[in-house]
Amino acid sequence: MNRFYLKYTWVAFAILLMASSCTDSRSQEIGKEIMIFYPENFVPERMLPSMMLLEEPKELGAVPANWSIVPEFSEKDGKNIAKIAIEEGTDLYGTGEVLGGLSNNGKTVQLWNTDNYAYKREDGRQLYQSHPWIMAVRKDGSAYGILIDNTWKQKITLTNPIVIESDGPASRIIVIERESPQEVVMALAELTGTMEMPPLWALGFQQSRYSYTPDSRVKEIASEFRKRKLPIDVIWMDINYMQNYKVFTFDSLAFPDPAQLNDFLHAHDFKSVWMIDPGIKKEPGYFVYDQGTAGDHWIKTSSGTEYNGEVWPGICAFPDFTRPATRTWWSGLYKDFMATGIDGVWNDMNEPAVFNTPEATMPEDNLHRGGDGLPADIHRRYHNVYGMLMVKASRQGILAANPDKRPFVLSRANFMGGQRYAATWTGDNSSTWEHFKMATPMVLNLGLSGQPFSGPDLGGYSGSPDEELLAHWTTVGVFYPFSRNHTEANTNDQEPWALGKKVENISRVALERRYRLMPYLYSLFYEAAQSGLPIMRPVYFADVKDTTLRKEDEAFLWGDDLVIVPKWSENPSLPKGSWRSVSIVGEDSENDPYQPDIKLRAGAIVPMGQVIQSTVEYTLDSLTLLVSLDEDMQANGELYSDEGDGFGYKDGKFTMTEFDASVTGQSTLKINVAKSDGDLPVADRYYRIALVGEEGMRYSGWIYGKNLEIPLDNLKKE
Repeated sequence: MNRFYLKYTWVAFAILLMASSCTDSRSQEIGKEIMIFYPENFVPERMLPSMMLLEEPKELGAVPANWSIVPEFSEKDGKNIAKIAIEEGTDLYGTGEVLGGLSNNGKTVQLWNTDNYAYKREDGRQLYQSHPWIMAVRKDGSAYGILIDNTWKQKITLTNPIVIESDGPASRIIVIERESPQEVVMALAELTGTMEMPPLWALGFQQSRYSYTPDSRVKEIASEFRKRKLPIDVIWMDINYMQNYKVFTFDSLAFPDPAQLNDFLHAHDFKSVWMIDPGIKKEPGYFVYDQGTAGDHWIKTSSGTEYNGEVWPGICAFPDFTRPATRTWWSGLYKDFMATGIDGVWNDMNEPAVFNTPEATMPEDNLHRGGDGLPADIHRRYHNVYGMLMVKASRQGILAANPDKRPFVLSRANFMGGQRYAATWTGDNSSTWEHFKMATPMVLNLGLSGQPFSGPDLGGYSGSPDEELLAHWTTVGVFYPFSRNHTEANTNDQEPWALGKKVENISRVALERRYRLMPYLYSLFYEAAQSGLPIMRPVYFADVKDTTLRKEDEAFLWGDDLVIVPKWSENPSLPKGSWRSVSIVGEDSENDPYQPDIKLRAGAIVPMGQVIQSTVEYTLDSLTLLVSLDEDMQANGELYSDEGDGFGYKDGKFTMTEFDASVTGQSTLKINVAKSDGDLPVADRYYRIALVGEEGMRYSGWIYGKNLEIPLDNLKKE
């Protein structure tokens, strides 16, 4: 028996002794209307440090006597259980990546990150990510959040009471009380962090498949998009670019010169994202495996030997990302990789997925050795955070390789707080109407769980959509924060032109709508990065007291000012008040059978740019302002702008422009343009005003300046 195994056994025995004597039952206030509750058998060494919180909470005093949301802790059949009673009429949301409708009432969610092709395993209750977080909204619109600070395997049953069962040690629970769900989400962000501002190009449309190969096929796809004038920013490289699926290598025949390919893409205004998996082929002589072995970087079996499991390359070893030395080594592998001109990285299979095992992953008693504050412990403890630790190390390596650029990382597996390191997508869905309609509530609940940058595989990953499904999925999909078409091998081509001219033309209009609204979308991303508010929001955010909106999961909000209504939606529940239809690229939105209706809130101003083919052409030199006056004949809006990449914005190198509109004397529309934040001045530019009314839209000519005055009689319909 080796020394590591003896040491681990001793530590485990000591922890068990501590557990038997632990009587910690503290309940404390840790922030304004934020309380933390500890079970009596809480063992800090098995649960801390927190993997989701930015910092360890500071205890400020006792829980007030009138505090109503109090967990009841117990043990049964070897499981640690917490129950939380809810008021009648309370609607439950959150829990991250979950199937079904927007409302989570009655659902059971199993938090154990799992490679779940087509969502078939465990009937889809167990997916790629774990978010131990519940948001509850009462009848009156007030809300609270329940954060279970636990990485171990657990199950949440969203009944009354809510039941939380952990297969690991007893966990502490944090409860946040607020006046609205928006405030709850922002308070969650204060505890777990917000996403970093992505590069502007990551907001563009993106095209992928498993796999575009060889490199000539990649160039062909890029050229077709540009020839057909279909706006796009990114092409993705799946695992077939590698030499025998070995990460950080390139196939010598199919991708002999990745730098030349990236130069080609950049010359045509594309960025490229390339996949990296955690499974490292067990092959002496392969430099990654040799380095990992020499550095003792691999996860161990329960007996202390190198764990091996099968993934795409065959038998693999897996980095132990709980080790600081391993994370540093992994980060360093990106230096030469990014030097080929790669723009972004896709970390996949990082649940971690392992083929031909009962739970599609490695044994729960595998050993992680930890370090720098992370204790040594079994895989059951660290499984759910494996993907998050991987993307954290990846992000650090990419940033070190390109210190003047904002990293872009996409991850399939993640955990609460992982929005700090990576965007995400909803995994291997299917080309079915059922999965298409489930995509919107999945993205909404991820946003309500602290992850604003997400989206599904447009068109579906498994299978091949017909033209109706692809058309509708694309027209809605351009409004997801992360907008990427992706499909698996041996399916029909899924590019916008693949199913004929009709779908191509529909897709072009949809993509042009996203790109014209890019100034508004980029502003929403900045808001999300600052406050944690989601970009794509449930319609009940428009009126949290209107309970008829609570289950609406077909229509959705973009920020506070736009509501997106899919054409296939039947009798959607929409916010009351004045929401007026707008045209973005001259489309007849209300009568178009595919393009979703876009409705603008009365009292709002939304800035739009020009039709462009990629964000390389993005400019704010001339803007159209969509203006919808409220009953007081006023409206306002904001525009965030920065360099689109780099970190100057963190030092004030940005501008937040505020637009304030009013009508004077019932005859003149006045719009004042002024800076509300940032160190950069408001740029002088041309504006065109589109006044949105109940009877349609009326337009001005182009006006230059900051104080805009337009006689209402000069606004004309087009």
